[in-house]
Amino acid sequence: MRSILSVADLSSPEMASLIERSGALKKQIRSGRPPPALRGKVVGLLFEKPSTRTRTSFEVATIRLGGDPVYLSASELQLTRGEPVKDTARILGGYLDVIVGRVYSQETLTQLAKHSGRPVVNALSDAEHPTQIISDLFTIKEAKGHLEGLTTVFVGDGNNVSNSLLLGGALTGMNVTVACPEGYEPDQDIFRKAKSLAAKSGAELEVVRDPKGAVAEADVVYTDVWVSMGDESEKEKRMAAFRDYQVGSTLMKAAPKGAIVMHCLPAHRGLEITDDILEGRQSVAWRQGENKLYGAAASLEFVSKKQ
Repeated sequence: MRSILSVADLSSPEMASLIERSGALKKQIRSGRPPPALRGKVVGLLFEKPSTRTRTSFEVATIRLGGDPVYLSASELQLTRGEPVKDTARILGGYLDVIVGRVYSQETLTQLAKHSGRPVVNALSDAEHPTQIISDLFTIKEAKGHLEGLTTVFVGDGNNVSNSLLLGGALTGMNVTVACPEGYEPDQDIFRKAKSLAAKSGAELEVVRDPKGAVAEADVVYTDVWVSMGDESEKEKRMAAFRDYQVGSTLMKAAPKGAIVMHCLPAHRGLEITDDILEGRQSVAWRQGENKLYGAAASLEFVSKKQ
């Protein structure tokens, strides 16, 4: 049994395989001939946070692969009345074949995997967003033809997406720079882990302050919201801290003309990214959004296989 709780749970060959499999599944699903990889299986989607793309992509991926999704809103479970995660996990493990969790705490996923006896897929936590990065790396490879040696610059908050992006770059040999204000760096433990993995792949990882300097040699410019779910109380403080980190025409003039722009969505237009850039010719955000379906399908297929 394998879970995907962190990008670091995967080896470099496994990440490469998931990226390739995302592409194959895209062709198969679009042609109406997806493999029945989840036939007879039930996938539980335990979501503590609301979602458009992640929920829909995992539900549709489950159905396309022949399985049955069951949506489990945390607000409707006994978790909200104080039942320990390990107790919920034991029960769900008796009902389900796979558990997908979109949760506030990484520890919740750890407990689900430990006590359910079922593979668990991290569909977002406070620490990471590995399935987002699987589909993002697929999108970059689709657009650029390869990953190794490319430079992706993440501009903004050193959040869960940036954490997973650093690990993903380290596994694939893709250079990753995070340009963020002081106090908003990626998780230090995850960064150290990524650096360790990068020593094997040759990827260069760094955290800098100057977004213009960072994007000067970027193949990919990536941004995300400045205020993530759970950080609403810091909104005004964050607005001030990130005001010079907007991905707009001024910043993109400093980047190579061939650079693509990514956003994992939803976007707050006029804040972390301007409307003209999000809708412009360099943006692959809409392809990136669609590709979440295929990254989800590849992840579900991976954890459902007998290892």
